[in-house]
This record gives sequence, structure tokens and C-alpha cells, in this order.
Amino acid sequence: MTRAAPVRTGLTFDEYLRLEHNSPARHEYVHGQMFMLAGTSSRHNRLAGRLYARLLEAEAGTCQTFFADIKVRTPDPGATGYYPDVLVTCDEDDNDPYVKRKPCLIAEVLSPSTEAVERGEKLLNYQKLESLLAYVLLSQDPPRAEVYRRDEGGWRYEVREAGDVLKLPCVGLELPLNTLYDTV
Repeated sequence: MTRAAPVRTGLTFDEYLRLEHNSPARHEYVHGQMFMLAGTSSRHNRLAGRLYARLLEAEAGTCQTFFADIKVRTPDPGATGYYPDVLVTCDEDDNDPYVKRKPCLIAEVLSPSTEAVERGEKLLNYQKLESLLAYVLLSQDPPRAEVYRRDEGGWRYEVREAGDVLKLPCVGLELPLNTLYDTV
């Protein structure tokens, strides 16, 4: 599945931000185009919320964890502005109240309507962020986390399933994957 048609085109990133600031609905921005976001299921919301809560508890020093309503801007000239489900930034200069530019961790809960975009477009654009250490994709069912992790050799891919420990950078959290899915 691909994105629906854009609701606006020909916008600069600053124009998008002005429109988004006053909009009752959320939109993502991709190279001059504005796309409306769909709502999420209760399972999606609870998984993202549980991850957010665990990361919030583990915050260290200058790290800050955000949930759902904070945008990430990629550095490419055309720019993209996404609303990840959960993000962590540890850069004190990344202090815009609405847009983060230097996240070290981004997590998305996969949904049928967004999975192709999160595995393709978002993966490629997020990997342009020099600060990003890991991009985590959480399946709604069964318990499964796919992690794109940056190391000195580039990006590597790993899978964690029920019973495995999910290691999250920035805050140094080692989280049994099952704890995210319990009671979800």
C-alpha cells in the first residue's frame, strides 16, 4: 500500500509548519507535498505508549523522549517532516518545541495502512539523520521488533521476537520485548 494523494502540494517546509500549527488534523510533509495522517488502533496506541513510558523512565542526562505529536525533520534539501510514534533526542541544541532535527532513536508501530511507507520512504529518509542510532519497527501482532541500527560500518538489520531483549540506544535501555506486549 502506498500513500494516499497529497492534500496540498508546492509547499515549502516553513509553509507546511504554519499550516500544520493551525490544523485540527495531523499531516506529514514529503518534498513539498502534505499528506493527512490516519488515526491509529487501540493496540497501536498502547504499544507506542508502553514504549514511550519505558523510555521516559530510562531518560538520562539531557535526553528527552517524545510521543506521537512531535515532528522530525530530515536534513535533505527538499526536507521531510514526519510524526514518528516515539522519538528520543539527546542533543541540547535540538530544542524547537515542535520539530526535532537530531533524534538518536525513532520507533514506529506498524499498521497495514502505513507499513510500506515506514519500511521504505521513512527508513530511507530517517537514515539521512546523522544523529540517528536506531530505527525500530514494532509489529502489532505477533511480538516482534525490527531494528535498523547504525554502527561504525553503517546500518545493520536485526530482528527481536517474543522472549528476546530489545536494546535501545541513547538511554541505554535493555527491554524484554514481552513487556511491551503484556496486556496489550
